[in-house]
Amino acid sequence: MNFLSGEYECKLDPKGRLVLPAKIKANLPVASGNNVVLTRGFEPCLVLYPQLEWKTIYDKVASLNEFNEEYRNFQRNFFRGNTEIELDSTGRFVLPRTMVRYAEIDKEVIIVGLGNRVEIWNPDKYEDYLIKDHQNFSQLAQKFLGDGPVTENNI
Repeated sequence: MNFLSGEYECKLDPKGRLVLPAKIKANLPVASGNNVVLTRGFEPCLVLYPQLEWKTIYDKVASLNEFNEEYRNFQRNFFRGNTEIELDSTGRFVLPRTMVRYAEIDKEVIIVGLGNRVEIWNPDKYEDYLIKDHQNFSQLAQKFLGDGPVTENNI
């Protein structure tokens, strides 16, 4: 399994192109080739999925019952503006203007590998969404990864 990870500072060129960091590009699944899908994130960022990962998510969302208004509304907003992209040999691609406006990206971006996907952020916005309190971060790690709080009963 390929694992997309790391945090990288990058710049858009004057034509609005972005080059994926070499470590990210090298870890894209071979079966996806140079094909990725760019979509809006739930937060004000862009999300880049390898083609195979996107297919899994696409199938889940597309299988929702279209006769249910709530599902239709979710599908409409989720699929809105998704763009299939083929990376060039250097891992470069153009960020569509509508996506750039959505994520408030200017010239600099932060690219963050998150396992099965990559987020592309305006650096200032990214900082707004990071956990700044170390104790809070530690508690979340314990909640999601640990066995719960240590008590006299489980020592």
